[in-house]
Amino acid sequence: MKIIDYQKAAGEYLPEGTGRLNYISDADEHADWALALPGENPELWIVVIHGHGSHGDQLYARQDIRELWLPVFRQTGAGILTVNLRDNAWMGPAAVADMHDLIEWLRREYGMKKTIFASGSMGGTSNLIYAVLHPEDVSGVVARGAATDLASYYNWCVRQQMPIIQEIGEAIRIAYGGTPEQKPELYRRHSALANAARLKMPVFFAHGGADQLIPVEQARALADKLAGQKNFSYFEIPGGNHDSPLTESISFPKIISMI
Repeated sequence: MKIIDYQKAAGEYLPEGTGRLNYISDADEHADWALALPGENPELWIVVIHGHGSHGDQLYARQDIRELWLPVFRQTGAGILTVNLRDNAWMGPAAVADMHDLIEWLRREYGMKKTIFASGSMGGTSNLIYAVLHPEDVSGVVARGAATDLASYYNWCVRQQMPIIQEIGEAIRIAYGGTPEQKPELYRRHSALANAARLKMPVFFAHGGADQLIPVEQARALADKLAGQKNFSYFEIPGGNHDSPLTESISFPKIISMI
């Protein structure tokens, strides 16, 4: 990662002290950015990856998430890193490389030692994928309304008629350079379900039982696979939609005590 600059960020909803990191990816020279808000504890950072169709400032720009999540995050004393990560990348290979470099930047710049990846939808999916690929970078995971196996999720997407779901399927295909049939090993490496044994860190997973964008079967499959693992907690919201997990109360002090 080649850093272009790191300076005070400007934005209506950005808290005082937020910095914007502009960088060039080592993977393919893609220009991108992230927002960093240091906390009282420089060794602990919460990493937030946005949902499909949003950007790296979603935590601040989307009112419901800002009001629900930001006070909870700040009460922990942790720093907060929100990443743009190629917009709709679904933690494809290039996004993984960029995320790894951003974590290394936190270590160098702030002395970061522990991270909690806390995100929803595409972000929650990305949390789980990154955690199985780089468990050494992830101390804990909070995933809300996430897919756990992109191959089966992609195949579900292409059978749907809803335009946003078709758009998600196309974004996944582009991010992975092909379909699951064309890139089976790549999709398997990026599957939280196929690599669930690598999720040794605390994982808190919430999903709506009537989610129409990411079917609850995605969550149930991982919950079944990790049933009985003491560090895994699954909350299903009966009749809940895709946004329902966003309001699920999760104790960050409890997570911090476990990592």
